[in-house]
Amino acid sequence: MPIIVNLDVMLARRKMTLSALAEMVGITLANLSILKSGRAKAVRFSTLAAICQALDCQPAEILEHRPDPRDLRSADE
Repeated sequence: MPIIVNLDVMLARRKMTLSALAEMVGITLANLSILKSGRAKAVRFSTLAAICQALDCQPAEILEHRPDPRDLRSADE
C-alpha cells in the first residue's frame, strides 16, 4: 500500500506510549493499534486532528505517501 503510517516514529519522538495516546485522543487501543500497524482502511479527519494535537505534529509527520510503480496503470488501460 502506498500510504505509510509513521505513528510509531512520532510516539518514540514524543516518548509516549500507544496507551497514553489512546487515552488522550479518546480512541480504543485496538483501533489505534490497527492504525499504527498500517492495517486501517480509513481514518477520520477528526481522529487525525486529535492525534496531531496530542503529538504536536502535522499529518504529514504521521502519514507518508510512497507510490508503488506496480500500482500505477498505463493511460491505455
